[in-house]
Amino acid sequence: MSDHPNLRLAGALPASSPAPRRSSRFHISYTSEDLRKDLLAGLTVGAISLPQGMAYALLAGVDPRFGLYSAIVVTAVASIFGASSHLINGPTSAISLVVFGALAFFDPEQKIEAAEAMFLLGAMVGAIQIFIAVFRLGDLTRYISESVILGFMTAAAGLLALGQLGNTLGVRDQGTRADHILYRLWLTLAKGDPINYQALAIAAATLVLAIALRKLVRRYRLPQFDMLGALVAVGVIAYLAGWTRLGFSGKTLIPVSGAVPATLPAPHIPQVKLIWAKDLASSALAIAFLGLLEALAIAKSIANQTQQKFDFNQQCLAEGLANLAGGFFRCLPGSGSLSRSAINFQAGAVTRFSGIITAAAVAVAVLLLAPLARFVPKSALAALLLITAARLIEPTRILYTIRASGADAWVFAITAVSAIVLGLDESILIGVGLSVILFVPRAARLKATELIVDGQGVVRDRRPEDAPCTAFILYDFEGELFFGAGPELDRYFSGLIDQVHRKGMGHIVLRVKRLRNPDVVCLEHLEHFLRKAEREGITVLIAGLRPDLIAAMRRLRFSVWLSDDRLFPQGNDEDSATLAAIRSVYQRLGGSNTCEHCGSDQASHARNRLYYLV
Repeated sequence: MSDHPNLRLAGALPASSPAPRRSSRFHISYTSEDLRKDLLAGLTVGAISLPQGMAYALLAGVDPRFGLYSAIVVTAVASIFGASSHLINGPTSAISLVVFGALAFFDPEQKIEAAEAMFLLGAMVGAIQIFIAVFRLGDLTRYISESVILGFMTAAAGLLALGQLGNTLGVRDQGTRADHILYRLWLTLAKGDPINYQALAIAAATLVLAIALRKLVRRYRLPQFDMLGALVAVGVIAYLAGWTRLGFSGKTLIPVSGAVPATLPAPHIPQVKLIWAKDLASSALAIAFLGLLEALAIAKSIANQTQQKFDFNQQCLAEGLANLAGGFFRCLPGSGSLSRSAINFQAGAVTRFSGIITAAAVAVAVLLLAPLARFVPKSALAALLLITAARLIEPTRILYTIRASGADAWVFAITAVSAIVLGLDESILIGVGLSVILFVPRAARLKATELIVDGQGVVRDRRPEDAPCTAFILYDFEGELFFGAGPELDRYFSGLIDQVHRKGMGHIVLRVKRLRNPDVVCLEHLEHFLRKAEREGITVLIAGLRPDLIAAMRRLRFSVWLSDDRLFPQGNDEDSATLAAIRSVYQRLGGSNTCEHCGSDQASHARNRLYYLV
């Protein structure tokens, strides 16, 4: 029941799994065979969505029906508007954990208020995700380090397991949501009710049966009924033993999940209180980021195998619409589920219609089986969540990450520790901040390489043994031309002017073919450099200008003071813009070129057939 976005889907999905090459939209030639495959896959995923929906609602500390409603509404809406043919949305373990923490400011008795706040939280999450999609920021999620997600999921697995010990032992959790989980656990074990051994036996039986059924399912390639089968089996056993039936005291011997009304989710406008919105804001932002990371990672992994074209921003929009709709239909916020998506793919789904069938299957099950939900032992659901926790932890991947680099190890550790100490929503925001801190310096790192023209007319990197060119300076720049690179760009420009004065030269050629995405800061540095060089009698030629840089210079009216004969756009020369700029320098120098590299008679002859190795 793992929903870990960074599990290797290549390992989770066998080589024999189908890999239909379909677009994200329903195919025009949708056949009866396609319908059969989608129907089988949808029903298979529906079987696992039932126990997961109830378990994740229990994990979030809310009514089980809200998890089932999420498996209907969120799943259906995301399938209708999504970009992936196989991604299944709905409640997930990670999102449920953050929801639990987000509702911590409510007392345990304030169940109605907590539910209303959860619906508001779902709408807020959806609005944030839609904002990300509208402004086409979905691609930015790929800059969030995987070490962040790994650290988050590892800590979440530990917190998940600790949070379910009370239900596993059949005792009531002590403390409030606002208390730290370790403190609540201590209160529960030290000062709580005595252990309910019937509930513990049910949990143990669920664990053993679920693991055994999973082995059978994998061995004989059966439909994925292991979790539902285990839950039904132990539920029947507990009922026959009389443990889940009301006694003379009006209570059951072991805690049960509670009644689920046999009704479908109906439209409902969440209560909006400004104090709630303020308290939920950071959690909404964290869930929005986490949900997108989960969904996009899973969808991209499957798309890599199916060769399906995948639109990040369309999927972001689908996630937002699903959560926004869920907020108005009493749903637990959700995201992409790894386990359900992998099963959907393995079962042979062809299009997103399989997700709609999954939602319909859960809806039918709620109408037919809802009265039986009150006989489901909480300890059985807790056992399934313990299995989920175990599958979320990847020791091999953790060790690999720690060994990969010191930065990855620190990001993993800081995210995991902050999740345990501060909370899951704070850890996601901290992890995103760490990713930005790590990414910006790397993106801002410009590479500047000095080039020369050797005696054979070859433009190449200057080697240590090469004598310096005394005719002109030739530098190749590479990197992102955005504000973060401004100080480094200015440092290079100052060094070039100093070098020209020191060597008594008057020409500089800048090769800017590999400079990308110019912004106002770097353009301003470029203008200051060019104007300063002009004042000091230095001629600067710019080669390999990309269209975006040309357009920016035109908007800033560089042409008013910078002549066109100093600009060499890409593609203007039959060989290259760089060679055209070099030839222009030689023409400007004429017979005054005394450089041993490019001023000799041999070099003069070679200049007629210049070529480069850069």
